[in-house]
Amino acid sequence: MTDILYRYLMIIVACVALLIGLQIPNFVDQYQKRADAHLREVTVNLQPFQDIASKYFGGDLGKLIDLHRNSGVKPFQDEGAAIEKMVQRKLRFEAGIAALNTSLPLKAWHVLLHGDREILDEALVQYSYAVPLNQDALVFGAGAALVILLLVELLLMLVRYTNTKAMLLLRRSSTSNTQ
Repeated sequence: MTDILYRYLMIIVACVALLIGLQIPNFVDQYQKRADAHLREVTVNLQPFQDIASKYFGGDLGKLIDLHRNSGVKPFQDEGAAIEKMVQRKLRFEAGIAALNTSLPLKAWHVLLHGDREILDEALVQYSYAVPLNQDALVFGAGAALVILLLVELLLMLVRYTNTKAMLLLRRSSTSNTQ
């Protein structure tokens, strides 16, 4: 009876792992689209300031920011900080997009380890589940199923080994106590 339950448990684990693995390429795609949208938005918002910097400072936004920050007028100083914040945001998104111009496994790795917290949070909150049946999704799904099944098998093997060792120790101690 336990063999049947074990087999069904492993089938369920494999199915869940496959479904999770199928979501990885979809999540990475949604993440990348959000990053691109944020980059486009901040670029549009910075464009008027870039035009001013081009007209007066040879295109150097840093000089425009310095002009605002060094102004004796508090609203202009705050405006300089706001422009600088937009520039930093644009640079952050450009670096993130550049890191995503690679193969899908490296994209997934980047999103997992170095994903932008703001974009990750948005992608998680508004994530739309799908079961794409393309090569990337199937490879990730099969890979996730294989890895998770192997981890479950190793964990169960470790539990059995530990249980066997504990039983042997108990038997030894009980036989030595009875003699």
